[in-house]
Amino acid sequence: YVMLLTLSPYTPRYRDRVSPPGVMIRPYLNGFTIAFNVSQPSTWQPYVDSMHHFLAAYDDKVQEEKNIECVSGQYFIQGGNESEEKKACQFKRSLLQNCSGIEDPTFGYSKGQPCILLKMNRIIGYRPGAGVPVSVDCKVQKGNDSDLRSVDFYPGNGTFDLMYYPYYGKITHVNYTSPLVAMHFTDVKKNYSVPIQCSLHGKGIINDVNRDRFLGRIIFTLTIGK
Repeated sequence: YVMLLTLSPYTPRYRDRVSPPGVMIRPYLNGFTIAFNVSQPSTWQPYVDSMHHFLAAYDDKVQEEKNIECVSGQYFIQGGNESEEKKACQFKRSLLQNCSGIEDPTFGYSKGQPCILLKMNRIIGYRPGAGVPVSVDCKVQKGNDSDLRSVDFYPGNGTFDLMYYPYYGKITHVNYTSPLVAMHFTDVKKNYSVPIQCSLHGKGIINDVNRDRFLGRIIFTLTIGK
């Protein structure tokens, strides 16, 4: 009990080595296989509903009410006592453009051009990229590269802006919403299972450890039927 009293509820006691971040995707319903037929809305509607539910916290009005506008391109370092509530930077879903669900409420699924969101795991105190934004790219994990002919990334060129880091923990960073990168798969081979690997790139990022498929990368399968 005495030893527990020495622990801080805000930050880990020892942070000599902060592990590189893992990643996760949304929607995540049936494992890491996203399969649907364009002509059958019942097969893709669950993915669409999941996306809207996940992005509710990113609605522009919600972000404007709870969070602040920050300076892009630099870390948002906040001093003061570690118990003080930290401010969070706005990440509006409108930044995701064609994958925001605003203009196209089906996130491209009704057209056979699905959007998938990528987020980095939260790590207290971590500053990814060592001053340079971490970027994302996607490729065919195994097979013919031509099976994945086009991917658009939002916001911008598919980077995690530095202003969303560092993260100070859920106790004090109460309104923090993780930044996202949207991947819009606009031209994928139809009626075929295409294994895709999306990876992070930047200084300090590790994405090639075979025993950990979530460390700096994620592998999933897209099966889009007509």
